[in-house]
Amino acid sequence: MSDFIELNNDQRREKVNSDQRYEALRQASAKAKSFRGSLVWHKVGDVEHLMRSYYTSTGTRRQKVERRRSPEAEVIKAEWEAGRQAAQDLLAARKVQMDRQAAVNRALRLGRVPLLTARIIRAIDNAGLLGTGIRVAGTNAIYAYEAAAGVFVDPGITTTGDIDLLMDARRSLKILADGELKEGALIDVLRKVDKSFERTRSTFRAINRDGYLVDLIKPLPKPVWKESRERIGENADELVAAAIAGLEWLENARQFEAISIDEKGEPLRIVSPDPRVFAAHKLWVSQREDREPLKRQRDRAQAEAVAELTVMHFPHLPYAAAELSVLPKAVFDAAMPLFKPA
Repeated sequence: MSDFIELNNDQRREKVNSDQRYEALRQASAKAKSFRGSLVWHKVGDVEHLMRSYYTSTGTRRQKVERRRSPEAEVIKAEWEAGRQAAQDLLAARKVQMDRQAAVNRALRLGRVPLLTARIIRAIDNAGLLGTGIRVAGTNAIYAYEAAAGVFVDPGITTTGDIDLLMDARRSLKILADGELKEGALIDVLRKVDKSFERTRSTFRAINRDGYLVDLIKPLPKPVWKESRERIGENADELVAAAIAGLEWLENARQFEAISIDEKGEPLRIVSPDPRVFAAHKLWVSQREDREPLKRQRDRAQAEAVAELTVMHFPHLPYAAAELSVLPKAVFDAAMPLFKPA
């Protein structure tokens, strides 16, 4: 039986407050982003027009004439500028509120996700990829499960110096441009977090100066000779996803989303595979003969912990064959004992 530390009453209260304030911050941020670009008067000859200037999702600058200058056009411009200012003011207020909440979270020791890991996940989220083409897999997914359950899992099975990013090879993925990521490459997203990241000889992996690893992985295509998406951007040093057996179960599983808290007390969104499929997959990996013995033991411990957490805290997620058709029957049956109530 795994040892979970339940949040105390103060921690539960502030975790709820943190989640709510983070959601309010995200909404304010989305509102402010909707006012990107500018509305300006542009004169051609003797005629003035109201022109919109903006960047597309690929980072290309565009200009569009809205209408000739008129009293109605002046009202449109004034209302747009007032709306943008109001959105910026609201976002600034939400950031101040979130900074205060982060201090409370630190005082209550709610922070769990390592800072660099959190920064990478946020960057992927800001690039529009989290949950739409990339999920957090491997050990770091456990931070989402424990956050949703309101417990702390044994740090011995969550401590890691890397992150696995599961790419959905079935989708056409595009990074949202922000002026700094015009090429739309995952390696550029990582370098925005830490400019020392570079691709290794194993082209699915990036490493920074401190040895932190980022692996881009995907399922083996079926049939194996079938072509599937390998990369997100077209940079010469872009990461090329490694195809690994068994990942199709995680790719096809339901998404599981939760708000976790990093070591500085700041929230972040994590999107991972369904915890039931995660546990069954981890158990399967732990039984593979080609897996290193020490890693097999850790895989087994993670499978047991996530399964127990699911039984205790996620009654809406029963371990039932009808719900988990993405798992092969042999894999489903092997993991069944892990989900027996204590």
